[in-house]
Amino acid sequence: MRTNRVEQAARIDTEERRAWKALEAHHRKVREFHLSELFADDSKRATNMTVEAAGIYFDYSKNRITAETLQLLIQLAEECGLQERIDAMFRGDRINVTENRPVLHVALRAPRHASIVVNGENVVPRVHGVLERMAGFSNAIRTGRWLGHTGKRIRNIVNIGVGGSDLGPVIAYEALKHYSDRTLEFRFVSNVDGTDLIEATRSLDPSETLFIVSSKTFTTLETMTNAHTARSWLLEAFGGDEKSIARHFVAVSTNAVGVAKFGIAPTSMFEFWDWVGGRYSMNSAVGLLTMIAIGPDNFRAMLDGCYQIDEHFRNTPFDRNVPVLMGLLAVWYTNFFDAPAVAVLPCDQYLKRFPAYLQQLTMESNGKRVTLEGIHQGTRLIPCDFIAFARPLNPAGRHHDILMANVFAQAEALAFGETEDVEGNRPSNIILAESLTPETLGKLVALYEHSVFTQGVIWNVDSFDQQGVELGKVLANRILLELNSQTEAELKHDSSTNGLIRYYRNVKRRS
Repeated sequence: MRTNRVEQAARIDTEERRAWKALEAHHRKVREFHLSELFADDSKRATNMTVEAAGIYFDYSKNRITAETLQLLIQLAEECGLQERIDAMFRGDRINVTENRPVLHVALRAPRHASIVVNGENVVPRVHGVLERMAGFSNAIRTGRWLGHTGKRIRNIVNIGVGGSDLGPVIAYEALKHYSDRTLEFRFVSNVDGTDLIEATRSLDPSETLFIVSSKTFTTLETMTNAHTARSWLLEAFGGDEKSIARHFVAVSTNAVGVAKFGIAPTSMFEFWDWVGGRYSMNSAVGLLTMIAIGPDNFRAMLDGCYQIDEHFRNTPFDRNVPVLMGLLAVWYTNFFDAPAVAVLPCDQYLKRFPAYLQQLTMESNGKRVTLEGIHQGTRLIPCDFIAFARPLNPAGRHHDILMANVFAQAEALAFGETEDVEGNRPSNIILAESLTPETLGKLVALYEHSVFTQGVIWNVDSFDQQGVELGKVLANRILLELNSQTEAELKHDSSTNGLIRYYRNVKRRS
């Protein structure tokens, strides 16, 4: 709720800007324009509204905008100080105002020669130091040099995390499965429902299994509950020998004391920093499973893809800046057309989890919603992003030609329609790249990160705020104590929550 209140208050301020008022008047003039008219009136529309940058081909011509719309949106970005905010982020200024912290996921993919200063220290060497340790450990697993407690080679890697510590590794692994080591088995546990862990470990040999526990504080309730259950599972297999923990668990954390208490060796803790938000952390040590799966070289290629888009976002004029254009179009549809959602439609099976990753990124940052609903024609306007690749990773006869024909046809049908029942005028973006490589995935991730940032600047929202995200965790910890209370202490929630707690306790006592 807090994020919504901040956003609502911020919009009042934004709506006082001259460009905003001009956009309101402009919207009244163009809102009934049909895309078929816009294309008919401008033979160069597709050329003028296509950008090629860093290996990404971005066609935004099928949007309900004119050249004037674009000019006014860019004017709004300038009035809101977007360039100044971009520069502040890359400088390491404390733009996460609620936590008084820098926001430097961009430092995670900066090259060695870069300098990004936090509290007087260039953090880039520390980032590369962790990357080198990750690479050494990944190679030890991939080559069989790292052995389990009984001397067997590790063949199964289970990532235990929640939120960004789960969704980041999941999307990267699924998207880049083509490049992964198929002699290794990779699994993920994020749900505190015990079924998730039980099913993830059901067919695994403990002597060949490694757990990666990702928790910045090493106190996250869901993650540590799963981690301790996994620890018990392992100890049972090894007759309670505590020494086995050090060969079958590693940690991604900042809490060295908590990690050591768990039984993980200090050399098996991979650091990341408080200037990396969880939903922006897939390029940090949180990506350890990804690196083990695809290898250090491919992981660094993914980082380089992010960096290329970082530099494009930082240095390119707004009218040719892909993430800025994506963000401004999102503002246009959200605020002026009352679009309730964006449909992100990856036309590649490997990217099947990408919308889920973007959903967390977008909702936790700006309180907005990204959905995979494949709405073709409905009563509500749903802008679409189609993501596709010119070359398939798995050529199979005519499959890819048919796939791409459908991508282009769907965008065309949405835009122009054909009959009264399919009227068209539904906007979409087409994002094309040559093929889905680690580098390309990095570019896609960075595009959406910076698009979300752009939207937040326009709305004057702290896209990096974490306090609203943390509220549910605080309430859950409080309720957990009440669920297990042996006394009938007064419950001080709303009447619905109080009733649910009482019902649960009664059932639990009878079992």
